[in-house]
Amino acid sequence: MTTTDPIFGTLFALSSSPGQQVSPLIQFIPFALVLAIFYFVILLPMQKKQKKVQAFLDTLKAGDKVVTTGGLLGSIAKINDQVVQLQVAPNVRVDISKAAIVGYQGQAPVVEAPNT
Repeated sequence: MTTTDPIFGTLFALSSSPGQQVSPLIQFIPFALVLAIFYFVILLPMQKKQKKVQAFLDTLKAGDKVVTTGGLLGSIAKINDQVVQLQVAPNVRVDISKAAIVGYQGQAPVVEAPNT
């Protein structure tokens, strides 16, 4: 006998013969495992990334040199809740969405630009 025999014995005990019904709890376990894996592999990292991006956008201030999703480089002149006025050249200012800012100039992007 090997050390895995108790595990197989338990699995065989959980299986039923053709005439018996399987407990609904036993049928629910694989579904719950798939949901748990989905949560820990996909949802949890995505929530952490969203919090990081939101924290980055909340800390933006006038004078920061940033990069947008379109590759536009500039310095923040004004900032509101949803709109940022970006100075791209002397006396040239562009209004962009705050969500379009992906990072600071010269640093790795905080937000990955969507592939379009």
